[in-house]
Amino acid sequence: MISMQWWAPLIVVYLSTCLEAFQHQRKALYPNAFRIKRGTYSLINPTFQRSMKDVNLLFEILLSGMQIQDGDPTMLIPDEELASLRSVEKLEVICEDVVPRRLSDIRRLTAELAQRQRPLSQTDFERTVLTLVYSAQTLARLEDQQQREAWTDSVMELFKAVQKDLRFS
Repeated sequence: MISMQWWAPLIVVYLSTCLEAFQHQRKALYPNAFRIKRGTYSLINPTFQRSMKDVNLLFEILLSGMQIQDGDPTMLIPDEELASLRSVEKLEVICEDVVPRRLSDIRRLTAELAQRQRPLSQTDFERTVLTLVYSAQTLARLEDQQQREAWTDSVMELFKAVQKDLRFS
């Protein structure tokens, strides 16, 4: 008969591996969503799209030529009527506080997205698309060739992540 002492270390290793895998899965793709600077509880982990109407509105805003940029204001919507809508406030918070802006943060995000084996949540998909928009707009403004190559890689990886997620659906 095999003693329990032999199995104990194996069980501990197995359980710690399972725990680490579980914590890795729960790791937030967009940690800034839980650290909103404005201090309003209702804006913690903000989501713009809650209905089909919101999806259509976001599409219309993107088509109007919305710019996500560094500085103040963070988000520019050329269509004054769209820009004046109250629901656009959450989109501004997402673009200002949640969407990663630094190349290193975007690379971390793309690495996590590449390893992902399940579909993104609706909220994470929305944020990934907005990160793709920001990255593409940043790439268009760059003149330094090295920076352009680095941002091009990130744009391509974000595009692959969106494409992969659409195949899951």
